[in-house]
This record gives sequence, structure tokens and C-alpha cells, in this order.
Amino acid sequence: MADQRIRRALLSVSDKTGLVAFAEALVARGVEIVSTGGTSAALKAAGVAVKDVSELTGFPEMMDGRVKTLHPGVHGGLLAVRGNADHEKSASDHGILPIDLLAVNLYPFEATVAKGAGYDDCVENIDIGGPAMVRAAAKNHASVTVIVEPEDYARVLADLDANDGATTLALRKAFAAKAYARMAAYDAAISNWFANEIGSTAPAWRAFGGKLGQELRYGENAHQTAALYVSDPSAPGVATARQLQGKELSYNNINDTNAAFELISEFGMDFPAVAIIKHANPCGVAIGSSLKEAYLKALASDSVSAFGGIVALSREIDKAAAEEITKIFTEVIIAPDATDEAKAIFATKKNLRLLLTGGLARADARSLGFKSVAGGFLVQSSDAPNAEDLELELVSQREPTPAELSDMRFAFRVAKHVKSNAIVYAKAGATVGIGAGQMSRVDSARIAAWKAAEAAKAQGLSEPLTVGSVVASDAFFPFADGLIAAAEAGVTAVIQPGGSMRDDEVIKAADERGLAMVFTGVRHFRH
Repeated sequence: MADQRIRRALLSVSDKTGLVAFAEALVARGVEIVSTGGTSAALKAAGVAVKDVSELTGFPEMMDGRVKTLHPGVHGGLLAVRGNADHEKSASDHGILPIDLLAVNLYPFEATVAKGAGYDDCVENIDIGGPAMVRAAAKNHASVTVIVEPEDYARVLADLDANDGATTLALRKAFAAKAYARMAAYDAAISNWFANEIGSTAPAWRAFGGKLGQELRYGENAHQTAALYVSDPSAPGVATARQLQGKELSYNNINDTNAAFELISEFGMDFPAVAIIKHANPCGVAIGSSLKEAYLKALASDSVSAFGGIVALSREIDKAAAEEITKIFTEVIIAPDATDEAKAIFATKKNLRLLLTGGLARADARSLGFKSVAGGFLVQSSDAPNAEDLELELVSQREPTPAELSDMRFAFRVAKHVKSNAIVYAKAGATVGIGAGQMSRVDSARIAAWKAAEAAKAQGLSEPLTVGSVVASDAFFPFADGLIAAAEAGVTAVIQPGGSMRDDEVIKAADERGLAMVFTGVRHFRH
């Protein structure tokens, strides 16, 4: 059956956006409306002719509305195959009326969890009847049109108008596919919430879901397809940010911008901080007395790589910062907000994308990340520990000065967001050299020192920026050679996780060179 005329529709929605107008449009097309609870009340209040679902089932709604549609009078009407003599006889024998269209959106479970509701409230917002009806209608899409989002009302009405009061099989198939995907995402949200509630870090089954936020032009490369999905609409981030200007973000833009946003969120909004990212690695990070100062310090770390990069800022962007950032080409800027003056400055750069998030990323060890592998996917909790909260173990003869200690914690924060093997040199609240993604740690140390020397030359300085700096390593030094390379670059203090079989050798090398060194006991691999 290609087209299916709509004679009876069941509407049962939590989100009542567009409900009355849609119902009125159906009635105008000769469709009988059946409804439940709050949906029925809203329609009656608007003067829409509506039949209560209890008239189909012969039972009143009961148990606080938990039981109202779980009945053969509803599910038989949704599941009966049109043209099947046996199905039609059963429907006739039991007084079951066919339901040709179902519009359901579910109890707001995800929103209830996002606002921090208690356990009982979350459980009460797990929909049962809605998903059961949606699955039934979607299975019988040869005969039934199923709608799970108000945004699709207009498409259905247009299809009815184009097909003499019927919907096409193509539309019903597309909506059935969407319905099952919505149910999968809904069930994934519930199952992951339950896993967190019972403290299960490795449940027997794991699923993730999200809603399409943006279909992308291509993936990492032009021959790859890609799309962005939103899993938590309430969380500040790249997926939920408002884009005020600039062309559509690419897959690589989003990936790099997320790296910048997660890094800058380490610093909170208490003081100005800026991160400049290129290919998902920071090329400069700094804190300062103002965003302008922080940006200039971050830019000085590697002004060459910063060209065409991503800039993330920890607080509302002001005019002075905007003026500095727009002096070189920047792909994307992301921040919690921007003043009107700053927006006006950015608006003069039409190719610049400006994203405003309303806040910074939430640091939560219960947040999950996942990565596909051949035949499956890996899941892990967020790398939540913050350098400011770590208990540092002094392992060298010399203690770090307060200034060194501050820079060490700063550098270790940044190292957490640099691809392994990661080495970060820092001085006065700014990175001065970063070595990322090398196969050996000593190479990362040498590359970071070389970049610091090149940056010094560009600024007309007589010595490398690493002289008098501190160094952070995301994992332990397996040999003393990496630490020695850092010492040769001019560092005075070292922060690293420790835990190598050769820790004694590394500690000895630090003491021989008068370096202060602390162990964090926490590693920050990033692959």
C-alpha cells in the first residue's frame, strides 16, 4: 500500500509546541482526533473536537496516568495490517478502530536528569506507554504514520495536501526510521543514567544516542561523510553553542574547537585565560590580568602556528581582546559570551566563526567518552582530575619556589590537553614551548625547546623562552634523557607523574642540575 488515507489520529504529547494548530489542521481535513490526559485537556481548552482514549479502551486512565494506552484498543488499532482479513476480523470482533496517525513525544527524561532532579523524579519521567505506541506504529509503517517531533507536523500536513488526505509510503518509512532512532536514544539515556546511579562502570550492554545538530559537508577529508549530534542540549559546549557569524563549521573545525574549549574550561571563569589550538593541540596557552594580556602571551608562545587556528577564551570577550585577536587570521573563536563592542569588531571579519556557549565545560568524572575500534567501541570516564587539586610529592633535594610551583601546576593543566607524548614548557603563566604527539618523550622535549628558541628569535630575544621556565610531562620520564634535554633548554623545575622503573635515575639527574621536581601520581595520556 503506497498511500494511506488518514481518518483517525492519536495525539499524546509531552511537548505541546504546535499541538493545537496541528490538531485543528487535521480536523479541517476530516480527521478524528483521539487524545490522552494533558494533551486532551489542552485540545479541549482550545475548542478542538477530541475523543478521550478511554472511549477506545473502555478503561479510565489510572495509577497517576501510568496506565492509559497499554490496551488492545490502542495497540490493535496501531498494529492491525490493513487488507489482512484475519486482522480485520479480529478488529471487528473486538470493536478495535484503526489508528492511522500517531503523534507522540516522550516524557522529558533527559531534561529531568539534566536539571539535577532526584532519583524518584527521574524514574517517574521514564515513559512507558509512549515508546510502546511509537514502536507499534513504526513497525506498522505500511499503514500508520508516526510522528515523534513537533517539527514534523508541517511536513505531514504538506504530504496530506499533496496526496488527497493520504501520506506516502516514503514519508512513513522515513518517520518510522526516525521513530526507532529516537527510541534508541531515549533508552540509551535511561540505561546510562541507571548505570551511573548504581555505580556500574562497565554494564553488560552500553548504548549512546544523540539528536542531529548539523549535517557536515564532509569529515576529516573530503571523501568522508560526517554529522554532528547533540547528546546533552543543556551542557555548554561546541555542540550546543550559538554561532553568531561565519560559514558553516567543518568536522575539523568542530574537533579542534572542542579541544580548545575543553582546555580553557580547565581554568574556569575566575580569571582571564586564553588557548590557541591548531590540529587539536595547543600552540599557546596563557593566563593574565586581562584577556588581551592572556592572548598576547599565548600568541607569543608560537605565533607562526597560531595563524589560522582556534582561539578559546575563559570569559566574556571584551573590545580590547577582540581587537588583538582580529589582527591575524583566525578560523574560530569560542567563549562563554562577548560584549556588543567585541561582536561588532568580529563582524568585520566575515569568514571568522564566533561561537558563544553561555558557560564552560562541566568537569565530571562520570561523563563518558567513546571511540570506535574495529568491531566495537571503547568507553571511558572523563579525565577529570585538576592540577590544582593534586597532592604533589616533592622528590628532589630543592623545593620549588612559589612562582615555580604556580607555573608547574599551570603547565600540567595544559599537558593534559596535549597529544602524547606531551612536553610543556611554561613561564609566568604562559606556555613557551610545546612538544606534542611524538613517539619518544625526549623528542617531544627537544621539539618543544626548538620551538621556544624559534619563538624567541621571532621576538628578537637573545635567549630561548625556555630559560628559567618549568616543564611538565603528561607521563613519567622512562629515562633521564628527556629530563636532561629539558634541563639543557634552561628549565628550573619539573612536574611529572612519576612511576618509572628508573625514577631514581631521573631524580638523580634533577638533583645534579639543581632542579626542583615533584610527582603528581596522576598520568594524562591523550591519544
